[in-house]
Amino acid sequence: QVQLVESGGGLVQAGGSLRLSCAASGRTFSSLAMGWFRQAPGKEREFVAAINWSGGRTNYADPVKGRFAISRDDAKNTVYLQMNSLKPEDTAVYYCAAILGVGPPPTSRSVYDYWGQGTQVTVSS
Repeated sequence: QVQLVESGGGLVQAGGSLRLSCAASGRTFSSLAMGWFRQAPGKEREFVAAINWSGGRTNYADPVKGRFAISRDDAKNTVYLQMNSLKPEDTAVYYCAAILGVGPPPTSRSVYDYWGQGTQVTVSS
């Protein structure tokens, strides 16, 4: 089992920045691929970013490319999502997810086995 706890959400003005954190416990963090997803009211949960077990490969959804950056710190068992140039359309609950294994970082939510409880990000215009 893997437990994931997100933090760092909040209210920010358009153009601002936030950094989300996801702390993992329960399994060797370095063996996990990690992802961030988001869900806005009335919409499906969608892929945002992912990083593979080694940190050497990342994937991003087109709407966030160039603005968001995913990273991991295995010493702290934590994955981060740095969000810059935030837009009102980035408003959503952001979820951290994990899956055991090697290979490219998955972009499909159905692949992930473990999920956090989510953290709210609200971007005002």
